[in-house]
Amino acid sequence: MRSGFYFLVTLVIVTTVANACPASDRAALMSLRAALNEPHLGIFNSWAGSDCCHGWYGVTCDNSLRVAEITLRGESEDPIFQRAHRTGFMTGSISPAICKLDRLSALTIADWKGISGEIPECITSLILLRHLDLVGNKISGKIPSNIGRLKELTVINLAENAFTGSIPLSIVNLGRLMHLDLRNNKFSGVLPSEIGRLKMLSRALFSRNAISGPIPPSISNIYRLSDLDLSLNRLSGPIPDIFYKMPVLATLNLDGNTLSGNLPKSLLNSGVSILNVSKNNLEGRLPDVFGPRSYFTALDLSYNRFSGPIPKSISSASYIGHLDLSHNHLCGPIPAGPPFDHLEASSFSYNTCLCGKPLAKTC
Repeated sequence: MRSGFYFLVTLVIVTTVANACPASDRAALMSLRAALNEPHLGIFNSWAGSDCCHGWYGVTCDNSLRVAEITLRGESEDPIFQRAHRTGFMTGSISPAICKLDRLSALTIADWKGISGEIPECITSLILLRHLDLVGNKISGKIPSNIGRLKELTVINLAENAFTGSIPLSIVNLGRLMHLDLRNNKFSGVLPSEIGRLKMLSRALFSRNAISGPIPPSISNIYRLSDLDLSLNRLSGPIPDIFYKMPVLATLNLDGNTLSGNLPKSLLNSGVSILNVSKNNLEGRLPDVFGPRSYFTALDLSYNRFSGPIPKSISSASYIGHLDLSHNHLCGPIPAGPPFDHLEASSFSYNTCLCGKPLAKTC
């Protein structure tokens, strides 16, 4: 009888261990927890016991009971945030022990505001990683130079941190990358000349950095790109006449750089519906090429050096919702009719000699 009882207890223990995550995965998670400090919400209170695959907040395992996803968001609708009536705040850094989770496919440690340190170099050994989201922290240092080893990556979101250095050349090897967000950091250097190899990319967001040099012409090879934001950098040279080749590009933000030369004619008849080239050094006459394919929910050409008249063909555009031509050297009468009949004077102010409604100056 006693031997049967011990056999049953042993069977329960073995079954429990067999259905738990490996000790090595648990140890890696505990090292990650030890390097982070979350004082208000108790995010890590559930990280207890031997089985990290069941009941550990933000941890998901695959069918083989290996840790596959870590999802820790500081801004969430999860009840733990609603009960506390606050967003999250966490300090510390990301432990290199994360690299021991060799089945990890998604890592999200986002919007905690106080996490600092650098991305561990060894993260490039996680060859199954598909999703890397570290937005909204204070992480610094460089993107690991061999990030291109992570061929499964579809999402990189490092926005709103303190990253420095240039964008690694190896990033162009990420043939499955669909979303790249590096906004609001301190990246410098030039955009990789072969960025056009990122054929699957649909959003590329680089605004509020210190990226310099020209816009790489190869970017037109990214046929799936719908949203390109290069605003508030230090880009120079002309706007390349390439964007008409991009069939789904809808948003193009180039404002706040030092781009020069003329505005490409093709840009006004492409599929781009939100175009912002304000606060550059563009000059010359505005191309008189608007037509039925010209459809803009927003067209901002302000704070440049454009001269000459407002193109008469702009009245033949399919639609222009918001138009800003202010702070240029434009001259002559403002055309009558749409889209001008719904615009305010501020859209035309601070030009050399524009006249007519909605300005107070008559022609």
